[in-house]
Amino acid sequence: MHVRIPAMAAALLGLASVLFSPASLPAPATAEGAKGADARIESLIARMTVEEKVGQLSLYGPANTNIPGNPQAGQRNAQQEIDDVRAGRVTGLFNNEGLERKRVLQEVAVRESRLGIPLLYGADVIHGFRTIFPMPLAEAASWEPELAERTARAAAVEASADGFRWTFAPMVDIARDARWGRGIEGAGEDVYLANQFAAARVRGFQGSDLSRADSLLATPKHFAAYGAAEGGLDYAATDISERTLRQVYLPPFRAALDAGALSVMSAFNEISGIPSIANPALLTGVLRDEWKFKGFVVSDYTADEELIAHGYAADGREAAKQSFLAGTDVSMQSGLYMRHLPELVASGEVPMARLDDAVRRVLWVKQKLGLFDQPLRGLDAAPAQPRADNPAHIALAREDARRSIVLLKNERAVLPLPKAGRKIALIGPFASGTQDLLGAWSLFPGQAAPVGIDDGLRAALADPGALAVVRGSGIDAPLAGGIEAAVAAAREADVVVLAIGESERMSGEARSRTDIGIPQAQQDLAEAVAATGKPVVVLLSNGRAMALKGAVRNADAILVTWFLGVQTGNAIADVVFGDFNPSGRLPVSFPQASGQVPFYYGQKRTGRPLPDYDQAMAFKTRYVDTTNRALYPFGHGIGYAPVRYDGMELSQDRLPIGGTLRVRATVTNTGQRDAEEVVQLYAAERAASVTRPVRELKNFRKVRIGPGASKVVEFTLRPDDLQFIGRDMKPTVEPGEFDLWVAPSAADGIKKSFALTRE
Repeated sequence: MHVRIPAMAAALLGLASVLFSPASLPAPATAEGAKGADARIESLIARMTVEEKVGQLSLYGPANTNIPGNPQAGQRNAQQEIDDVRAGRVTGLFNNEGLERKRVLQEVAVRESRLGIPLLYGADVIHGFRTIFPMPLAEAASWEPELAERTARAAAVEASADGFRWTFAPMVDIARDARWGRGIEGAGEDVYLANQFAAARVRGFQGSDLSRADSLLATPKHFAAYGAAEGGLDYAATDISERTLRQVYLPPFRAALDAGALSVMSAFNEISGIPSIANPALLTGVLRDEWKFKGFVVSDYTADEELIAHGYAADGREAAKQSFLAGTDVSMQSGLYMRHLPELVASGEVPMARLDDAVRRVLWVKQKLGLFDQPLRGLDAAPAQPRADNPAHIALAREDARRSIVLLKNERAVLPLPKAGRKIALIGPFASGTQDLLGAWSLFPGQAAPVGIDDGLRAALADPGALAVVRGSGIDAPLAGGIEAAVAAAREADVVVLAIGESERMSGEARSRTDIGIPQAQQDLAEAVAATGKPVVVLLSNGRAMALKGAVRNADAILVTWFLGVQTGNAIADVVFGDFNPSGRLPVSFPQASGQVPFYYGQKRTGRPLPDYDQAMAFKTRYVDTTNRALYPFGHGIGYAPVRYDGMELSQDRLPIGGTLRVRATVTNTGQRDAEEVVQLYAAERAASVTRPVRELKNFRKVRIGPGASKVVEFTLRPDDLQFIGRDMKPTVEPGEFDLWVAPSAADGIKKSFALTRE
């Protein structure tokens, strides 16, 4: 049983002051305070009943509609929905389709409710709205945060045209266990790269001014450490040290908030026994006290009610109380706040001041969005008509998709393929049709139709008849006669393009996998086709790092094509036929076997590390049946023009505290085509008061280099770039010896050393 809530709250808040001391992170930039909002907000709060206040903290999905991807909970009918809006019992709705119903409900809110407070419409706009872009993990493979900013801006324009002003994105969880399906929604395993994409996506969604009609309020999620779930199992417990939490999992949230995000979604998971939604150390200690966050916190779908199943709350009343007192301002879908907060306030168990603060934050954000001044803006268009695709957004989707593709290997220069003079057999369950191209979170009707792989390749060929298309197998089950037909097509062809991998339903929320390899039916297909001796190019459809084996691993060329969205076929054709030189790089490490996960490049050395050459040695930190190296490391990717790194120089061999160090290297294109190279800077401290990873990404540059040309790439390194969470849980920079690499991946590069000194 739980102790009485006031004692529990006091204990947890005391824990917050110990575990999350305000000095442990640098102070954020000053933000406009919610309490300084104009008199309209204060006047509203003064006039509101307790039920109306709680209404501003209650969010629901639309009536009579099943929310895709969520369990059904708290379903309401259309009349109840209107009655709740009229009575001021709802702050907004999410994932509700179409302008007409939104307009009707908004008119009820502003013209028929007692106080006329407008609704806020939200949606899961994860990787596009009408125009579906590559999944966020795929887009992170571009290593171009400015590209993510542009696609988020396009998504905001499209979603706001359908009446939405709030998105439950970006997901900024670090994901280092490829079994976890939701890694597809983030930016991968690295903190620095994730920080850049978190900030870029917030800027894109929100634009330059939240009050603009085409702005979407961004919601970094899931706070916090959702990606560290035990066993990669969605919704499972997380048990990590405070140092790991602060060093790895919190920084992308800070980057998103510093970029201007004004709402945050709490996570389903617990951390060391305390569910995130009811964790004041996170929601009050970190967000409010340390980071001075002035926006509001929204729960994930029914997460407050799930405190009961966690074994943390005895019933719905206690769940509502604990979530709210911890710092969760808005309850999504469960209805617990409306059922229990009024009575909890009346009893004195929830202070009125806490209720007013939460309402003030919500109203302040609504005001920032311009909803009070123009509540019907964007909702007053004519009834929805079939919309033509936006040509600029379609072009952006194609650019985004081809920049997200990663070429892992290209033996015997089998790629690019010529557009004429060769017969191509396109084989595999993803070879034809448009199923399984968009990825998870493609929710809304009226989306632009995706281009299939077969259609994209056929349109690029001089003779479309040179392409033979055979499925060969299902995604996870064989087809009768499928392998025989595939082998026959391969024998008739000059080259095989093998389209294999995961379906949309194998990655995403609640899509954890114990085996991150290719499903056996497709592996059997690959083995049979490879046995023909024809060159094989693998197109890998995937939402996570995968463990490749056999004929897939040994294929002549492997392209990671992820879930690329509406322009999948055209983008793949651009790369396969050489109209675009692949420039993507892995945002996640590909292990050699599923049993290696969690697997990421920035691991600790241990007291018994393997030497750099990774030879077989007993009594070392290694598996007996494989090396510790990645099959393909973080940052890896090649193009059609080979490059060489040399000439690394440091401006000095000692970096004083307060100084800067310039790092230069020469990158040469030794090929016959233009190259786009992602030049990466890594650092590692040799010895410190807290053990440090073997490498950490500190910066990167994507540069274009002409055939036979060289480019000097320069980075500036400052002592703050070498900061880590010290023994006292505060950021620290310690003098010592450091190694630096300028590299094409986390496993390669040229190396220099320097000393960080106090003067």
